[in-house]
Amino acid sequence: MKTILFVCTGNTCRSPMAEAIARHAAGQGRLPSGSALFVGSAGVGAWDGQPPTPEAVRALRSMGIDHAGRSKPLSREMIEKADLILCMTRSHVESARRLVADRPALKDRIQLLDPAGDVADPIGMGQEAYDDLARDFAELIPSRISAMLPS
Repeated sequence: MKTILFVCTGNTCRSPMAEAIARHAAGQGRLPSGSALFVGSAGVGAWDGQPPTPEAVRALRSMGIDHAGRSKPLSREMIEKADLILCMTRSHVESARRLVADRPALKDRIQLLDPAGDVADPIGMGQEAYDDLARDFAELIPSRISAMLPS
């Protein structure tokens, strides 16, 4: 089984949306490894047990995706267990890499989700920003995972 981990700051907006969209895409057969794929998310500054923001939940539901996860702080163990860690920003990549600085072989597993640059945080920007981000993720995530985690 392959494990993909999405990382943002608080694990209440971007990374849980990415997690839910990736899980949905896997269920539709749009990701390599199909049912042999575990998808999770965490935050570099997350409090344990927070629900996704209402806007994130609404954006996902508008796409027919349910997500009831809770926030988790990113840990070294999560990184060690994951085959691919996709971060929302360069600073998230740096934070994740610091957690495993003594394990240089893990460095290449930790990458930006969007190779074009940072994914902006939609918090406080209204529902439209979340809806736009969900649509962007629905396009980006299957292609990025397929390119980085071939079957």
